Amino acid sequence: MRATWIAQLKLSNFYKHRGLSEEVNWGGKGEGILQCSMFANWVSRGGAVGLTVLAALLALPVLVLMGAWWTPDDQAWALLAEMRATVLPDYAMTSVLLCVGVALGVMLLGLFCAVAVTLFDFPGRRLFEWALLLPMALPAYVVAYAYTDFLQYAGPLQTLWRGYSGATAPLWPDIRSLWGAVLVFSFTLYPYVYLLARTALLERAAHLMEAARLLGASTSRRVWQVALPLARPAIAAGTALALMETLADYGVSSYFGIQTFTAGVFKAWLVMDNRLAAAQLATLLMGFVAVLLWVEQRAQARLRFASARVSRASLESRPVRLRGATGLSMGALCALPLLLGFVVPVLILLASLSELRDLEWSWARFGEWTRTSVWLAAGTASLAALLALLLAAHARLFPRSPTQALTRVVGLGYAVPGAVIVVGVLWPIGWLQARAPEAGYAAWFTGTVLALVWAYLVRFVAVALQGVQSAYARLPHSLDESARTLGQGEWAVFRRIHLPLLRRPLAVALLLVMVDTMKELPATLVLRPFNTDTLAVMAYQLARDERLAEAAVPSLALVIVGLIPVLLIARSLRAR
Repeated sequence: MRATWIAQLKLSNFYKHRGLSEEVNWGGKGEGILQCSMFANWVSRGGAVGLTVLAALLALPVLVLMGAWWTPDDQAWALLAEMRATVLPDYAMTSVLLCVGVALGVMLLGLFCAVAVTLFDFPGRRLFEWALLLPMALPAYVVAYAYTDFLQYAGPLQTLWRGYSGATAPLWPDIRSLWGAVLVFSFTLYPYVYLLARTALLERAAHLMEAARLLGASTSRRVWQVALPLARPAIAAGTALALMETLADYGVSSYFGIQTFTAGVFKAWLVMDNRLAAAQLATLLMGFVAVLLWVEQRAQARLRFASARVSRASLESRPVRLRGATGLSMGALCALPLLLGFVVPVLILLASLSELRDLEWSWARFGEWTRTSVWLAAGTASLAALLALLLAAHARLFPRSPTQALTRVVGLGYAVPGAVIVVGVLWPIGWLQARAPEAGYAAWFTGTVLALVWAYLVRFVAVALQGVQSAYARLPHSLDESARTLGQGEWAVFRRIHLPLLRRPLAVALLLVMVDTMKELPATLVLRPFNTDTLAVMAYQLARDERLAEAAVPSLALVIVGLIPVLLIARSLRAR
């Protein structure tokens, strides 16, 4: 008791010295202190149980899918056997070809741009450093809508050509094809490779490139034998992220009529009405995504090799200056992905707005879609940020807690495609409905936004969790140890030390989740209640109905929203 009293006196002096208020109610002979400590322990145990339940709910859809193969169902096995003999090989081959094409495209574009703006100096380099990230603001399905309207046989470009030349044959094959999807994904996802490769070159290659120059190596040899090997892990990580986004897509593949594995999952569930077969197909897709995630994490781990960082002055003097036609050519090549991935699609969408004058367009309906998207995204982002903060704080304060394993499963959510999460969410809901039909569990979830918000959280809590965990990694454990030495418990350490230092990363995580939620299409398309339409859903439906001028309005709204995180990233790059 005496030791506790002395510790609390020291803690009180600590607070007074820093102008802080002590909220513990001091009691005679320390009774109030002991009561406060007992209450904190009780809250800590209850909070751990609650967090475990919440983490289990977030991990449940993924775990349910893993158990689909152990559920006996002759009809599902017969359907899978029929699909394996007919359409499943085509799904797999199309998905593989799509991934191979996108991998080559994003590596070529992203690596070239990263090497160009990092190792060379040419006209417009300062602009391209951040502008090459702008295609990240456009959802791939929005780019698909824009180019389809502009490049198809009845589009303005080919119509103008036929009127000028008198030709009747199309200028190129239909863009709604596999090659068109490869181009769309390549020009919208290459910033993943560009960002990671440029960061690796900025932080690690400077002094080695300088050493190679002093040893007499030519510029081409320094690039091929020094810079590119250093960027290899970053290239692998960026390519894996781009492929995960490709496999998670439903809007482009559905709009272009490409039979990918994701489309097969939707058909097994919605067309063939067999949720077990859909779950089993989803696990195959999830297995491939898990391989990509392993490649990405392994590549990220290889980025952490020992190397001295260089100063800003050396970074400024490092690029090789290109003059004349060589510098202009380099600038033109860097402008190509920016033009095709951002500028041209946005101009096409803006030009389509002029056609709204001849159409019955309702801005009131657009306002309803916007309000629905905003409140769904804001609510989901707030819940995701809160859950991520609690899970990360619990992992920091209780490193041996059993919740850690569930937290790692929750962290995989963003790598799982939205179509797979839909199956994982509807499966337990269907099981509950079958066990208790009179309870109406299905109506509780699918008749409201509960199922949709659940799917959002399963997919996007990982985004917030990664940001908060990265911020926690920068907080030294000595802060926690000092606070405990002064008698502070876990709750006080979290409230008085961690939370004030995590406000900015938490705000950034909330913003990222909000933007990703507004752009999410597959989960929203299937799980939204009746008369609940979002900007992403309406852009897809209007484009599918060939009402591309009307689809331009919600598409441009999504572009504006997507610019927010891109500009934040660009600002951080300029601050380096």
